[in-house]
Amino acid sequence: MSNYFQPAYETMPTAEIRALQNEKFLKQMQHVWNDCPDYRKKMEAAGVSVDDIHSLEDIAKLPFTSKDDLREAYPYAMLAKPLADCVRIQSTSGTTGKRVIAYYTQHDLDIWEECCARALVAAGGTKEDVVHVSYGYGLFTGGPGLNGGSHKLGCLTLPMSSGNTDRQLQFMTDLGSTILSCTPSYAAYLGESIKERGLRGQLKLKAGIFGAEAWSEEMRREIEQALGIKAYDIYGLTEISGPGVSFECEEQTGMHINEDHFYAEIIDPDTGEVLPEGAEGELVFTCLDKEAFPVIRYRTKDICVLSRKACSCGRTFVKMVKPRGRSDDMLIIKGVNVFPSQIEAVLLDQGYQANYQLIVDRVNNSDTLDVNVEMTPEKFTDNLGVIGEMEKKLVGALKAMLGIYAKVHLVAPKSITRSEGKAVRVIDKRKI
Repeated sequence: MSNYFQPAYETMPTAEIRALQNEKFLKQMQHVWNDCPDYRKKMEAAGVSVDDIHSLEDIAKLPFTSKDDLREAYPYAMLAKPLADCVRIQSTSGTTGKRVIAYYTQHDLDIWEECCARALVAAGGTKEDVVHVSYGYGLFTGGPGLNGGSHKLGCLTLPMSSGNTDRQLQFMTDLGSTILSCTPSYAAYLGESIKERGLRGQLKLKAGIFGAEAWSEEMRREIEQALGIKAYDIYGLTEISGPGVSFECEEQTGMHINEDHFYAEIIDPDTGEVLPEGAEGELVFTCLDKEAFPVIRYRTKDICVLSRKACSCGRTFVKMVKPRGRSDDMLIIKGVNVFPSQIEAVLLDQGYQANYQLIVDRVNNSDTLDVNVEMTPEKFTDNLGVIGEMEKKLVGALKAMLGIYAKVHLVAPKSITRSEGKAVRVIDKRKI
């Protein structure tokens, strides 16, 4: 049986969770209607009033919120508390235009940090641990979220941020880091660096909490082997709060959603229809008790499944399986849906590391897919005949997975640029 950070909530019977969600939802809708004019207008445009909302059963009457809505609301339109009551902002990268700014009251920060503390405890964390946070800090939610959760738990916290790998490894070994938190791609890079420097025997790491980008089960095994740890997934979005919306326990069969704070739905991404439990579709979240930025029915674009199958850890919160990909990250190549995670799974299964890049183009009105893959040091060779055979084998494995032809290019180790944050996996030249 697991330890819990807040057992009264984490093991609450499902009927009581539902009752709590219902109570919070009605209070939140009144707050949004009264205090967020922008969302009130959105409801009125959809022909719905707060008086039409009597329980969670009525949530499907409400309009969805998209990232475009939040961008258009920049900077203050979705703010539901006086600015004087807000103590923090976080923000998305803004790579496609306007940033999304999320506001937090102290109450909102307390919720967020408690959710991250739950994730740390689920990964075996206690106040005796040294938590090594290698997510970026600043406007990105990764660093501040795990930093706050570590403080809530009472751990010694190393606010490393991303980058400066030499310093990361120095502090990791000298200060005895026991829990690592960063993106999975950076964890894999740290694993490579540790192996090169012969530092594995000096590590005290026991667990890692990794998120902010999609990663496969094969990549999980690779990281666990490289670092000698158990690797846990964590999920979150800036628009909802940040990491800690859901987290894995030791069973590692999905991430428990913190249902006392967030209500989850699965919808058909094309029609918006709410799908039954067990169906794959797009994940939608409603914030039940956030004050400053209470986003309602937010379309995450993440494709996954929800399950209430009993968990051996004793937590009763619904689980979301690891997202298969994002509907906006999904590539349609020659009419076939392709997720980068599918390609990663093939590469890791074939003994390669998760260092790859996809180049999509259109030649003579036909889509092309080129996959650049780093050879591992063990597989590296300058024998063109051997390389050709290795590429041919990968082409066949990818064709079996995807159903389309991909041209594979094996390249030298470390020739693909590393990222200290989210890895850049796809270059789609069709958009140029």
